Amino acid sequence: MSSTKDDELQLIRAAATDADAFGQIYERHVRKIYNYIYYRTSNHHEAEDLTARVFQRALKHVANFKDQGVPFSAWLYRIAHNLVANWHRDRSRRPVVPLEDHLLVRGAGAHPELEAIAVEEQALLLLAVQQLPQDRQQLLILKFVERLPNAEIGAIMGRTEGAIKSLYHRTLISLREELIKIEEEPTTE
Repeated sequence: MSSTKDDELQLIRAAATDADAFGQIYERHVRKIYNYIYYRTSNHHEAEDLTARVFQRALKHVANFKDQGVPFSAWLYRIAHNLVANWHRDRSRRPVVPLEDHLLVRGAGAHPELEAIAVEEQALLLLAVQQLPQDRQQLLILKFVERLPNAEIGAIMGRTEGAIKSLYHRTLISLREELIKIEEEPTTE
């Protein structure tokens, strides 16, 4: 076992009773967990709240953590995934439209036409991604935002590395189909 993994395991064990040790764990992982949640919710306030809840839950249960050969971050992503899934389920029961979703604030660029095209393309891509099932959205976030290797994504999602590769391939095909479908839809202008 590598010394880095040994060090992390010691830190995790210490975190069960030592606030400073848990603080170190928090500092190591908070940015990635926040980013993951933000890309799943598209809302800074909700991402901050859910990130705090991930670490509250982790603190409460860190003494129960068992090393199963996968990174500790996989355990944190699993907690985040479950909280985000609950958030989406609750939100679908009572939809809320945040004000910031309707405001587009951009800096004045040298080429406003190019910026407008980029914003439109980004919006189309985000819309296409949002049409995909939750597991495929999660895969894309872990792969392209967090830049995790397939093995770690598999550990987070509870699948084998081969299953992740297959899901990734199917996801890209589905994403392409969604983009084509969106681009072919008549606009109501």
